[in-house]
Amino acid sequence: MSLDNKFDFEAGQGLARILHHVLLSYPTVETLDNLKNHSVAQSWPEFGLSADNTAGRAALTSYLSQWSAEQLNELKLDYGQLFFGPGEPNAMPWGSVYLGEQQLLNDRSTLDLMAFYKQQGISFELEFTQPLDHIALFFAVIDSLLGQLVLNPDDEPVRRTLAVLMQQHMLPWSHRCFELAIEHAQTDFYRGIAHLALDFQQVLAVVFQVIPMPVRLHR
Repeated sequence: MSLDNKFDFEAGQGLARILHHVLLSYPTVETLDNLKNHSVAQSWPEFGLSADNTAGRAALTSYLSQWSAEQLNELKLDYGQLFFGPGEPNAMPWGSVYLGEQQLLNDRSTLDLMAFYKQQGISFELEFTQPLDHIALFFAVIDSLLGQLVLNPDDEPVRRTLAVLMQQHMLPWSHRCFELAIEHAQTDFYRGIAHLALDFQQVLAVVFQVIPMPVRLHR
């Protein structure tokens, strides 16, 4: 699939921003209202019409079409059991849990990612302390890098940074996080988001010609 000439960096930046926002923290009425009012499910790109893309758009359309504020507590419970707690989340959002044999937070892979970010001059202003290999933060970096490519599509250092980020630090494990989210989601909202995130990261892999590093996953 040759997408590079067709891929809209600005639209991709918008998708990365949405995924960052909905995966980082508990849902709010304002967030869901905005997604519904801006017809995000209907306007989400079809890309190559993969099974994940089709399932994701269908699930998100179904949920947002009947969304009301009375469902917020149910949605918060779903987010918690998937990505936050109490207890161990079903779809742990931190890379080191998948990549390290001891399944610890802030393990070697997190330190490697921090070193990569420092080398590339990438930093975060976080509202609360969070391991930097949280899946939502990867989408924040992708948002920023795609924004730079909107201004200069031929910026090879930015393209290389994005490719290395995905090849070495994100794609080796992120698919497993989203597979677990699809398996355990109790609402069509997070099921749809997980399918769409899987599809979007695969599209980016094709656009930037990324083959993930083979690793052994520990969950």
